[in-house]
Amino acid sequence: MTDTSPSPRLTLPGLGLGCMALTEFYGKDSAHADPDAVIGRALDLGITLIDTADAYGPFRNEEAVGRALKGKRDKAILATKFGVDREAGNAAGLTGGLNGRPEFVKRACEASLKRLQTDVIDLYFMHRLDPTTPIEETTGALAELVQEGKVRHIGFCEISAATLRRAHAVHPVSALQSEYSLWHRDPEMHFEALNELGVSFVNYSPLGRGFLSGQIRSIDDLAEDDWRRHSPRFQGENFARNLAIVDAVQKVAQAKGCTLAQLALAWCRAAPASVTPLNGATTIAQLEENAAVLDLHLTAQDLAAIERAAPAEAFGGQSWPEGSVGARVDA
Repeated sequence: MTDTSPSPRLTLPGLGLGCMALTEFYGKDSAHADPDAVIGRALDLGITLIDTADAYGPFRNEEAVGRALKGKRDKAILATKFGVDREAGNAAGLTGGLNGRPEFVKRACEASLKRLQTDVIDLYFMHRLDPTTPIEETTGALAELVQEGKVRHIGFCEISAATLRRAHAVHPVSALQSEYSLWHRDPEMHFEALNELGVSFVNYSPLGRGFLSGQIRSIDDLAEDDWRRHSPRFQGENFARNLAIVDAVQKVAQAKGCTLAQLALAWCRAAPASVTPLNGATTIAQLEENAAVLDLHLTAQDLAAIERAAPAEAFGGQSWPEGSVGARVDA
């Protein structure tokens, strides 16, 4: 019998910190980041959801987060992920094996607990769906981790409403994490199910991997080793088309008296679901700018102006490089 009871509500802040860029993928921004300082300041600002994953590094990001939270663990809602096994794939790139087998789930959790220097993970996400393992088996393993006190809440990344319901029937799911921003709106089709089941929505890349900050004006603004150079949305005609849209949205931000990044984050928070955007700040200045969104309210007129400037299908190019693990979305 399917259990459709609401999930135990996990109260999340209005803004979270996505830690991936603090150690990898974003070229000079990652190289110059100070995880201790950024995470410490985030907690001071009330940005208590700290999101990492074992695949970032791999492993180095969790280790950095664990060090940064030493003595501050009780202030954070600590989220990490399993399931993208970069050791089984290409440990230097964006590909990896997907593994949701119960024995792997438990082994991954034990390893993450050690790297994070904690006894319990507040929110444990499956990073991507393993097409070879039924979601019910993976969820069953997660439920056992909850029963053992090693995990408080479970979540999934980039799964459909139908798959979410299957998982929720085994054990209440507290959060879904997916890409969502002005230039990627696919998750809106799942909001009704999230509200029905009492599942919170955590969205990564709310600033379109920095493009919606308005600070990237040319591909040459990105370091040679920045993975965004391989993203279709940052290339050729797509880049020019997307930049023109960003400039149009910038005018809306100016009229509102806020920065473009703040407007883009506020737009995510205005969605008809319980949404917590993950800002990926790598500096204190970026973090403080983004935190100001907690006091920014968008009116119906603001939202209409944003929609005119950036219609849902206006942006060019796919969000992820073809064949990358990030592109593996359960639609």
